[in-house]
Amino acid sequence: MKIERLGELTTALGECPVWHGGQLWLLDCRKGHVHALDPETGEVTALHDVPAPLGSFAFNGSDRIVLALKEEIAALDLRSGRLHTLARIEHSHPDLRLNDGISLADGSFVVGTMHVFRRPGEAPLGGLYRLDTQLRLHKLDDGLGIANGPCVNPLDGRLHVADSEARRIYSYAMQPDGTLADKQLFVSTEALGSGPDGCCFDDAGGLWTALVRVGALARFDTRGELSHRIELPVAHPSALCFGGAHMDTLFVTTISDSGRLRAAGPLDGAVLKLTGLGFRGVARPECRIPLPRA
Repeated sequence: MKIERLGELTTALGECPVWHGGQLWLLDCRKGHVHALDPETGEVTALHDVPAPLGSFAFNGSDRIVLALKEEIAALDLRSGRLHTLARIEHSHPDLRLNDGISLADGSFVVGTMHVFRRPGEAPLGGLYRLDTQLRLHKLDDGLGIANGPCVNPLDGRLHVADSEARRIYSYAMQPDGTLADKQLFVSTEALGSGPDGCCFDDAGGLWTALVRVGALARFDTRGELSHRIELPVAHPSALCFGGAHMDTLFVTTISDSGRLRAAGPLDGAVLKLTGLGFRGVARPECRIPLPRA
């Protein structure tokens, strides 16, 4: 296995890497930047500015993306730069924002919230939401302090969602009508010293997650047992995805200053590229949400 830096980009809060069109796309959430990188050289091939803070995004066709902004889901036309509001969650609070999200096979977009700096015993606002292909917003679950890493197991189709605050990853059965059922605890990362942050699956049904507080990655097998732990040369890895021509390269975003987590090492905030892992990922579906043209 080889770990190397990809290019010279340094993010404050690198998040949500997505392999699309032969390039690595990612966010710098605090700066409101959407980047595209050449996967070999790390050259920044595209940069789009949108209102910060950002949570996540998914492609909706080749030239438009769905974005999680602070309290609304919006669409960005990558050609014109025009931004259109699609939906808004029911709560507004200075310490609440939309966070990690993913496109699903039915074309919808699922995204969770994070509600930080709560009083002891205070329930988190927000939850887990799904924007369907008719632009209807559905609340799927609540009680998640910091929702992260939604991803679908390619073997059984269950949706997995991390609550970084609780240091747990849950799994749900996805129903034909888009609702969730049979919520189960998949794994607790308490013994690993960190909450789970971004997550993704490999094609063998292994779930990979960034252990954001201990500078490592973890892989759990289909039973939720730890199969691999990889130490990284950064303090705070945030998210990860498989990509490359054969979907066997793992790209990892990292943090230099999230507002709550800070680090000043030579690779903090860099994008890392891991090769030789012996695992392959699966292609992510695109959203199919009808969006207005610029």
